[in-house]
Parts: sequence; C-alpha cells; structure tokens
Amino acid sequence: MALAGSAQAATTSLNDAWQFHRADGKQAAGATAGKVPAGAWSTVSLPHAAHIEPRVPTAPWQGTVFYKKTFDAALKPGERAILRFEAVMNVADVWLNGKHLGQHLGGYLPFAFDVTGLLKAGGKNEVVVRANNEDNAITGPKPLKDLDYIQHGGMYRGVSLITKPAVHITDEMLAATPAGGGVFVTFPQADKTQATVQVKTEVANTSKAARTVTVRNTLAWQGKEIARAEQKVTLKAGERRHVTMPLKVGQPQLWSPQAPNLHVLDTSVVGEGAGAGGGDSVQTRIGIRRLAFDSKHKLVLNGEPLQLRGVNRHQEYPHVGYALSPQAEYRDALLVKKYGFDYIRLSHYPQSPAFMAAADELGLLVIPGVPGWQYFNKDPAFSKQVIKTCEDMIRRNRNHASVLAWECSLNETDMPDAFVDTLHKTVHTEYPGDQAFSVGWLPRSYDIYMQARQHRIGDKHALPDKPLIVSEYGDWEYYAMNAGFNQGAWSDLKPADRSSRQLLSQGEKHLLQQAANVAEAHDDNFTTPAFADGYWVMFDYARGYAPDLEASGVMSIDRLPKFAAEFFRSQRSPEQVAPKATPQWGGGPMVFIASYWTPESSPRVRVFTNAEEVELRLNGKTVARQKAAPSSTHPRLKHPPVEFDTGAFQAGELVAVAYTGGKAVAEHKVRTPGDAVKLDVALDEMGVPPAVGDLVFARARLVDASGTTVPQSGQAVTFTADPGYEVIHSPQATTEAGIASVLVKVREPNGTLSAAAGKLQGALAPRSTAAE
Repeated sequence: MALAGSAQAATTSLNDAWQFHRADGKQAAGATAGKVPAGAWSTVSLPHAAHIEPRVPTAPWQGTVFYKKTFDAALKPGERAILRFEAVMNVADVWLNGKHLGQHLGGYLPFAFDVTGLLKAGGKNEVVVRANNEDNAITGPKPLKDLDYIQHGGMYRGVSLITKPAVHITDEMLAATPAGGGVFVTFPQADKTQATVQVKTEVANTSKAARTVTVRNTLAWQGKEIARAEQKVTLKAGERRHVTMPLKVGQPQLWSPQAPNLHVLDTSVVGEGAGAGGGDSVQTRIGIRRLAFDSKHKLVLNGEPLQLRGVNRHQEYPHVGYALSPQAEYRDALLVKKYGFDYIRLSHYPQSPAFMAAADELGLLVIPGVPGWQYFNKDPAFSKQVIKTCEDMIRRNRNHASVLAWECSLNETDMPDAFVDTLHKTVHTEYPGDQAFSVGWLPRSYDIYMQARQHRIGDKHALPDKPLIVSEYGDWEYYAMNAGFNQGAWSDLKPADRSSRQLLSQGEKHLLQQAANVAEAHDDNFTTPAFADGYWVMFDYARGYAPDLEASGVMSIDRLPKFAAEFFRSQRSPEQVAPKATPQWGGGPMVFIASYWTPESSPRVRVFTNAEEVELRLNGKTVARQKAAPSSTHPRLKHPPVEFDTGAFQAGELVAVAYTGGKAVAEHKVRTPGDAVKLDVALDEMGVPPAVGDLVFARARLVDASGTTVPQSGQAVTFTADPGYEVIHSPQATTEAGIASVLVKVREPNGTLSAAAGKLQGALAPRSTAAE
C-alpha cells in the first residue's frame, strides 16, 4: 500500500510537536497568538482536529485556533525553502519569525510560501498559524445552521518544509502557472500496443547567473526502467521555463478499475549547473490510460466501454472530523471498492491526497469538486475564490489516474451563465487537450451533465445532448416527497419506515427497507442514458443544521456495513476480483443472507448474489433453489435480490449456496444467536497494519457460545486501553447490531485493549498471534 501519489527530494515533515490553543469564549474576540498565556498551549501532532466532537454533534464547534512550532533549518548557499500546508480549515494566516507570510482562503487545498529569506541560519525558526472555520461569505458554502455537513476546524492535513537547489522543479501550488508548474503528465496516445507519456516540467533558476542543466524523465514499471528521455536546458538568471518531452512505451500496462496498474515517474534536474546539492527530483505515480465518450455518450476507457456504479463520500470520521491518518483514508477507499463501487463523487469538496492515492491504487474513478452547496454570493470576490479553487484543485490532482472529471460547479446552485462558462473554460485552461472533462449539475457549458434522481422525478425537460451521470439517488426521493432542492421542506416527509435513512441500530426491518429502496432506485437509473450513478451516501455523517446523523449511508459512521452495502457488493461482476497487489477488497462470486435469523426476523428471507442461482437451506433442508434473474420488480438489474419464503421462523441455521454453471461458487451461513457469553475485541485494520499516529476502529462484538454475533443494539460497553492506544472522545459505546465501536489513535501498535459489558469480558489478542 502506497500512501502518497508523489514525493519530492529534500522534504522534511513538520507534523510533530506543534503547540495548540483554541480561543474559546471571551478569548476569541481579537485573539492573537501573543495574547495566549504560556500555560494555555498543549502539544499536538498533525493531522489535528481543532475540536473533538461527540459522535452525534448537536452544536458543532466553530471559531479560532492557533498553532505554533519551532524548527531548525540549514540552507546551503543558493538553496530555496518552501513551507507547504496541505490544508487548513478554513481561513489561515501564517507568520514565520514574526513576519506575516499571507492569508489563505479555503480549507481543502494546499498553499505554499517561499521562505528562503526569512529562515534563521542554524537557529530556531518559529511558524505561527491562526485558523478560523466560522461561516465565511467568500469561501461558502453557506452558514453552518443551513449546511448538511460540517467543515471541521484545524490543521487537519500535513505541513512540510521543502528544500530546493537554485535550479529546481517548481512547486505546482506556489508557481500558480496555468496548465503548468511542477510536473504535469498527460497521455496523448495510449492503447494496448503503445503509449506516449508526455511530461511537462517547470524548471526555475533562482541563481544570479545562467545555468545549464539536464532535465531527465525515467519511467519505471514494478521497479524496472521501461522508458527514459532527457533534454539539456540553459536557463538565464531568474528564468522559469517549461520543458516538455514524450516517453514512448511499447505494450504498456494500462490503468483501469479492473487492473489499476501504476508506474513511477522520476523527473530530475541534474548536471554541473544543478548546484552542489546534486540537483532536484520529483517522483510521481501515474497510470497510463485514455478516456473518451462514444457517439451515444457512453464512457470508453482504453478503447473499452465502461459502465460505472458509484457512491458519494464525505471524508469525515466521528469525533476527529477531517483529521484522518493516511491509513484511515486508505481503509475508506478499500471499503468503497470492497462493497461494489468503481466510482466516487467526492462530495462536496476536494479530499485528501492520501485518499486520491488510494483511489489510484485500488482502481476507483473519482470526481473531485469545489466546495459548494445551494449558495451563491454576488460579491465578485466569491466568484474569484471559486475559480481559484478550481485551478488549485486541478493543479494538485491532475496526475492522478483516478480522476474521471472535474466538478467545478456549485452543487444545486443557480449560477449565472457567465460564471458557468468561466468555470468550464478554467477546467480546459488548466488541463489542455482531450483528457479533461468538466462536469456540473446545470446543462449549460459543461462536458458532462450531472442530475440527481430526485430532480429527475417529475422533470419534463429533455436531457441535454451530452454524457450523463446520476449524481445522487436513493436518499432524498425516499425521505422528502417534494423531491426538490429545499432541504428544510419538512412538511411532506415520508414515514420513517419508508425512508432510506436507517441507522444500523434500527434493526433488520429498517435495514431491509433501505436495501429495497436502493435496489429500486439503482434499477431505475438504467432507464436513463447515464454512464455512471452515485448512491447518496457511502458512510453516515454528522450534519451542521440538524442534531442527528444523516443515516442514508450503506455503512454506519463507524464503518460497519448495512444490508444495502451487501446489495451493492452483489452488483459487481463475479469475474472482477482484486489484483494480487491489493487482495483485501476481494471480489469474485458472492452470496449474502440479509437476515439475522432471530424470532423477530421475517420468514421471507432476502438473499443477494452475483451468481446465476441460489439455494436456501434451513437446518439442512432445502427451502428452494431459484434463479437470480431480472423480474417485474427489478427488470434491469443483472443481479437482483432473490426472496425465499421459509413459511415460519425455526431457530437454527440458514445456509445460502450460490451456483454458476451448476457449480457451487459461494456460500453464506447465518445462525440463530443464543445468549451472549463474551466480547470478541479486535482492531478493524482491514489488512492495513496500524502505524504510530494511525486512527482505527476498535470493535467489541457480542458473541454466543458458538461464536455467533448476537445482533443486540443498545448494550453499553466500556473499553479500557493501555498507553499504546488512546481512545478518542469516550471509552463508552453502545452496540449496533451486536457491535460496539470506539475510535482509537495508535501510540504503540503492540498495545493492549479490553472491553466489558457487565459480566461480559473480552480483550485484544496479541498482534503476534492475532488472526489476519
């Protein structure tokens, strides 16, 4: 597992040992770092959440925080130093050694400063950051009291000091060069026989004399060099120039969701003119692939048609908000892939570089978007901010193989025509050629039209003649009967038992209702010409304007699957399996019984499978064997749910066996649980070993004497951890479907963790003997 999409030479992490202060109450007005009492600072490391929220925030924190850090820096003559922040929410002011470097607006993208002339040679340097996440009319998206998600505060991504020689490859964020800066990789041609990998590199000479250097690009596949190109360049003093060169690759290993092949590109500046430091280099992970649309507006990847099943994702975790570890970001991507999706709409803002890198590695196509939701400010500063965010989002993400299109569009917002035209043009200015596609929810200008299913219902307008994505479906149209844009129109809500908003703790009947809604809506999407759809939403999440969780996720906020997740897993082709490099997400034939098989369970048992037939057995006797074929209920689903009537509940064991070509290919068993006798305690690491600083969910599962999970909700469980694990927020949790979850930060991977619920006890097995 790689946790970054690119890397630069001479990069020093500044993530450890920051001093932190939150200016609450009366301190907030006119607060400055200098006014903070010496004893009011605490020591933290990045990523960091400004405020630890309860699992269900009722009054999400907004305000001002301060961070400061001292560090050593020693520059050689002629070297440059760049201080780079990956994200700070939402308005950030930065000082270095008392000098104000500037203010950055927007909480989701990187920004950088050239601090060469401000560093103290061989001495202690102090950087101070003031960050504010209160409502902001220029950055949007709209006030928290009206917002359906939370912009969590803090320095929640990393900070680094990048040292460059006098002749160097520029930082793409600092350079602010349209369609340039840093390294920009495109693929003018790519098929199974040959590919052209075109590398555009911006090189700068910050010395006082002309320098001659060699710019060299080396492409490697699985550690072996497969292509190389270089060019000698003379730069005048103070000159910046782009150097573009193609690399030819015969019979390339192409990137796709089924085969996410990644190459490593090393771009170097070498030679006598590069300086005493030995030059500069940047490593970039790339995937060779070509996107296109056919005459019917269907997606074509590497010459092959591709229909995408997708989901929307908010990046927050409980308690810590956006401050996730790279491993936690990877696990989220792994869950998306595992449960049957190959496409993600990153709603509604640019998400972590670690998540983007995981999408590259796992084969997930993504649509990054600018922050925006039902809000437009006529102040020109607002439009300017959105356009700059679009530019910066593309510059940061343009080399990721996973990017499908760019959502430089304010979601569900009535935008002026000229503004829409400018955003569309910005996409193609920042990413020239035929491999960039703009996407927006208005039919005007954008290359791809995005329409939510709830907006399609009752809409009499003809679709525009362009590619279509169903941006969202499966939630709002089953929750509010007006199927419109106003999230506050509560007068016509459907009954709760018909909604898709069902918590894992609400039980089997409610989870089956959500799964039924999902199957119906996904089936209906095939009546449109859309090449992709995106269910709303992957994970339950906390909301700003309502004191509850938005519960339409196919997984809980603690990343536990609901029945709907298994339905989506059944929609994947049985032939699609994980590559050897990333076996954790599985794939292949599957079958799942959507029942806990307790006395409260329905005798009509629903089974999900991607095989041809299913046999259901109850206590060893066959109930029925049925084909998994399209029906009047689901006429368009290739793998619809299969229902069996058992007649009446009988305690014991249900077994579903899936068959293809007459051969058993998958099996799933469900047993009637007895009384809970103990707790099974484990870290839900998903094959991604915890590292120091990682965030991972700890689970305590109620199990009976045979090891069957007892799906009881509401049982209080108390976790106890040694110093190796820090339980975030509270050690108390209640079970959902038999499982209690707490979020822990790893201090030492071999720590101990135990749990208790009355007389029920359990402890984490030592890592040396724990099961995979």
